Amino acid sequence: MPNDPNSPTPATLGYRMPAEWEPHAATWLSWPRREGISFPGAYDRVVPTLRAMVEALLESEPVNINVGNGAHEADARAALKDLPNERLTFHSIPTNEPWCRDHGPIFVTRDAEPRLAVIDWDYNAWGGKYPPFDLDEVVPTRVAGQLRLPVYYPRMILEGGSIEVNGTGALLTTEGCLLNPNRNPQFHRAEIEQRLRDYLGVGEILWLGDGIEGDDTDGHIDDLTRFVSEHTVLTVVEENEADPNHAPLQANVERLRRLTIGGKRLEIMTLPMPAKIVRDDLRLPASYANFYIANESVLLPIFADSNDERAVEVLQRAFPTRRVVAIDCRELIWGLGAFHCLTQQQPRVA
Repeated sequence: MPNDPNSPTPATLGYRMPAEWEPHAATWLSWPRREGISFPGAYDRVVPTLRAMVEALLESEPVNINVGNGAHEADARAALKDLPNERLTFHSIPTNEPWCRDHGPIFVTRDAEPRLAVIDWDYNAWGGKYPPFDLDEVVPTRVAGQLRLPVYYPRMILEGGSIEVNGTGALLTTEGCLLNPNRNPQFHRAEIEQRLRDYLGVGEILWLGDGIEGDDTDGHIDDLTRFVSEHTVLTVVEENEADPNHAPLQANVERLRRLTIGGKRLEIMTLPMPAKIVRDDLRLPASYANFYIANESVLLPIFADSNDERAVEVLQRAFPTRRVVAIDCRELIWGLGAFHCLTQQQPRVA
């Protein structure tokens, strides 16, 4: 459906983007390719982490995995051998890289039929940093085709990791990413906000500032601050004042203290940051905020760090009815992302 100003938007049709903690029908993944650029020379070292992720997800909900061809599917099946497969489905949808949060479909729901739809935002691999991205760019429409769902096209570049919703009309994002001229230089802030409202069914847009060092996404919100309930957020803080992350994260905390939803101030919980991780002279964007909320569990990236246990405790307080599954991501973070970056939830509809 083209972005015709005279056509009804998903919001006017009653659609909204649910919060991640609302019930899922499935989790979508895009399996990495050995020859991809995300894990240079490290695919086999990343497989145990991917397997642990899928194993934890299958205990909670069905898992759909995008693969490019039969050989790619065989590679993925070999990595996941001996896992229960009755809730595991492979889809012939080729991708360039595995970051399904950013290139995958954003699902929206409503009470009337059709109850589920897909928003297909434009995609340019985080500001054109990692070509080619032609396969990733069309993933949402291909998923919608396989599920026989309507598709809406905002005609604006947006990655799923750059937005965070509470399911009742509020959206968190960052100026560092959404206002970066490498995404949508033709749009002003007000125009970006209007598209978010029109296509995701939100009303209040809450802006934070910059992201963490080493984050090649220019400041995705899913490394910084996450909704854990309608009015409560978890946000990362760097306690070491000498660390480059201290100042921008503290600035974000100060912004959060001033923000409101429906006139009510946010409740703020804090997560520590792991110690600096460097590989090949590159600081990696390790963050405990890159967790994924599944139906029965929360997948938490950990880094053999002294703050791992504290992060588990904070997440368990935030999600007392879910099991926190902590998985070592020291190899996965070499791809500059963790569990939230790899996953995309498909909401459950009645």
